[in-house]
Amino acid sequence: MSVCPTCGSHHKLSSQERFQIFFDDKQYEILKTPLPMDDPLNFVDTKKYVDRLKVAREKTKQPDAILIAEGMLNKIQVTVGAQNFNFIGGSVGSASGEAFIHGVQNAIDKKTPFIFFSCSGGQRMMESAISLMQMSRTVLAVNELKKKNLPYIVVMTNPTTGGVTGSFATLGDVLIAEPKSIVAFAGRRVIESTVKEELPENFQTAEFVKDHGGIDLVVERKYLRSTISTLISILLKKKEGQAISKTDDNVTDFKQTLQKTSKAV
Repeated sequence: MSVCPTCGSHHKLSSQERFQIFFDDKQYEILKTPLPMDDPLNFVDTKKYVDRLKVAREKTKQPDAILIAEGMLNKIQVTVGAQNFNFIGGSVGSASGEAFIHGVQNAIDKKTPFIFFSCSGGQRMMESAISLMQMSRTVLAVNELKKKNLPYIVVMTNPTTGGVTGSFATLGDVLIAEPKSIVAFAGRRVIESTVKEELPENFQTAEFVKDHGGIDLVVERKYLRSTISTLISILLKKKEGQAISKTDDNVTDFKQTLQKTSKAV
């Protein structure tokens, strides 16, 4: 699972590697997602943006930073999205935004939970305001998912930062992070220079964020399948003929299970 057996460091995974260790029997189908026009702003810095896209696609063998797949998790049908950090830092531009929204729509159409593995430096600045628009668009998509009472679980991997943290990655019904992952909006140096104070050594790690109420669980990679399948099996429970509501007994059961799971992990 690309975890160091000595120190426990969780190395980055590509989107397909993530799917292979998450779905039952490594069986899944990658969904074709909309691919908007490349380089709408004709952006150039030290390289042309179109050239960066070409290199990233050759390196990762995927059209953009986010892939969406569907399959089974412990015999529960799920829709899963994953970011690949090797694709321009997992940054979100128009294509990634469309992929995320398509994943949400697939979950709504097929009435499945939506699980997302975030790994990103934030929005893709080569697309300027177009990339920033994806923050509001993805938030609206998550809102539609919640209207349908479908579970949305986010697993924050190292790193989850910037506009991804500032939008869809922190809106999950349950927020999970892999150990020692950086979970942040602004970078550590930016904050230190702003507040003029020395920050704790573990500042912005998953453990620090959990201790301060920012996420629910820190879960090792080998326990993600069992933890998430347990959570969604509870979230999907309904009284006959009723959707889950805040007054539903299942919500109480879910909170109790979440506390037990946290202690176990």
